[in-house]
Amino acid sequence: MALAATARVDVESVAREIKGSFHWYPVQKTFSIVSAKDTLKFAVGIPYMTRNGRTVDLSAAPELDNGHLWIAENDAKKISSKVAAVSVTKTETTQAKANETAPAKPVAKPAEQKPAQPVVVKPKAPKQEIAGTREVRTIVIDPGHGGKDPGASGKKSQEKDIVLAVAKLLRKNLADEGFNVKLTRSKDVFIELRQRANLANQWDGDLFISLHCNAIDATEERKKIIQGYQFYVLRAPESEEDKAIARRENAVATLYGEKNAKDELSPLEWFKLEARLEQYKQTSYLFTEKLLNSFEGGKIKKMNTGVGGAGFMVLVGAMMPAVLIELGFISNEEDEAYMMTKAGQQDLADRIAKAVSKYKDAVHTYRETLGRD
Repeated sequence: MALAATARVDVESVAREIKGSFHWYPVQKTFSIVSAKDTLKFAVGIPYMTRNGRTVDLSAAPELDNGHLWIAENDAKKISSKVAAVSVTKTETTQAKANETAPAKPVAKPAEQKPAQPVVVKPKAPKQEIAGTREVRTIVIDPGHGGKDPGASGKKSQEKDIVLAVAKLLRKNLADEGFNVKLTRSKDVFIELRQRANLANQWDGDLFISLHCNAIDATEERKKIIQGYQFYVLRAPESEEDKAIARRENAVATLYGEKNAKDELSPLEWFKLEARLEQYKQTSYLFTEKLLNSFEGGKIKKMNTGVGGAGFMVLVGAMMPAVLIELGFISNEEDEAYMMTKAGQQDLADRIAKAVSKYKDAVHTYRETLGRD
């Protein structure tokens, strides 16, 4: 149903009515209403919303018109108890008037009541905790690319070799600290993007780390300038730069013939992902915070803020907190030279391992506040 064909309500008025805050994200064309009991998320042109992480069908897609965001009146009633209460009151009033003019009906004799049966309450089995809320034990490390897919190339090295070397050192560091560590590949082989996340899910991972090296296709002068590490979470991109990096990493799938491969997610796909991402989003950001602290002062410098977000296909299927790490720019001579050395690879592995340990401690502390330990 088109919104123009039905009564519509200004979204900000709905937010005020339920004493919630309204948030508009113009880049993604999404908006949310956050109240004491509900977090509601919408996207312009898409007939769904999520309510506390659950997808709910809308009778019409939200629209942006004349500087205001609108939803159908029927959908507003799903959100606001006040609107629903008014609707019920009108119905009751109409029924009361109808009863006044209707002929009296004979009063039926009350049915003989049967003795009440005792209510048996079965104890509920405890729900299994999901990744991100339970203790952090299993770490899945994904060395990007491999085999027929070399990834980005520098003057003297290939991305697939650097990330595999760092991954193996990181595995040893984490195993020494007592973690259960899995690698999506431990040698120079090709693994499809979607299969990497599938492996992480099969292993019931608590944290998914995908290792990569960044690169730009530019003049030599520009390559000398562009350098640094950056950490990415799965979210709608906020810059063309983040989109470009995701497209480069995702090109692997289309280049090597993965079924249903694509280099970018559509707005509808992002919205459908939103509910699932919600339960891992905060813990993914928590891990990037630990990474930023751990990488501070290292040989490779931070690029921009150090954290970005985009539609990396390798992260899409991971049912756990997940971060893609761009260790540095292989197209930059300084970054490449450092990432090629044993000392540099060990330093990078040490910094990531430190961040994982700090992340584990933070999750444990959070669990203690909830009384789960």
